[in-house]
Amino acid sequence: MNSIIDKIPKFVRTVFVLAFWVLIWHLVAVKINLDVVVSKPSDVADRLLKLLCEKEFYLTIFLSIKNILSGFLWAVLLGTFCGIVTSKIRLLDELISPVLAVIKATPVASFILLAYFLIDTEIIPSFISLLMVFPIIYGNVSMGIKNTPKELIEMTKTYNFSPIHRLTKLYLPSISPYFLAGFKTSLGLAWKAGIAAEVICNLKGSIGSELYSAKMYLETIDIFAWTVTIIVISMIIEKLLLVAVSLLTKKKGGGSSI
Repeated sequence: MNSIIDKIPKFVRTVFVLAFWVLIWHLVAVKINLDVVVSKPSDVADRLLKLLCEKEFYLTIFLSIKNILSGFLWAVLLGTFCGIVTSKIRLLDELISPVLAVIKATPVASFILLAYFLIDTEIIPSFISLLMVFPIIYGNVSMGIKNTPKELIEMTKTYNFSPIHRLTKLYLPSISPYFLAGFKTSLGLAWKAGIAAEVICNLKGSIGSELYSAKMYLETIDIFAWTVTIIVISMIIEKLLLVAVSLLTKKKGGGSSI
């Protein structure tokens, strides 16, 4: 059975899976027969087509992408830097560990509400994205460095590798799989946490604000339409960034050997 399925092109399988779940969605909507609870896929598609013709739709998407990606990228930079530094200075790692444990254990909504009273509303989505992503990137980079083969580390010391040469030839190939795994996991988390922050803070001109307004006025079709938009944008951004990072890591260290 699996061999037969494998012969079917991936694109065809993807279309089939998508059509299957849209059909399930349609059947549930017909069964409930209450648009305020579950909107029909056809109605949501019509609403999306109307949104695509509006200039404000693209401005809203741009604002949310800017807010969330800025926090995400800062978290990647800080998490990578701190992961490298603390792997060499154990005391710093022990000092940061309790903070990371608190961040992982605390609900996202709690951080959003606390941030609402402490910082400017406009930067809350970026801050929340950074806060959610930092522990993942930090932990994965640290793990990648710790799992670098000790014999290879000793070899670089024996042959007096320069710090740059050691980084590109030894540590980057070791860190890359862990970094990519953390990058992929945290990207979706950043997007969901950032949108949640926009909703709770009702940040004007953002996707979260549109969801908040739709909820207030019981515009279920708009909630579904914007949710579909969020999913599609998240998937596109994830694909683009993962391709970019994969190419970068391969260029810098993936194909190197000591």
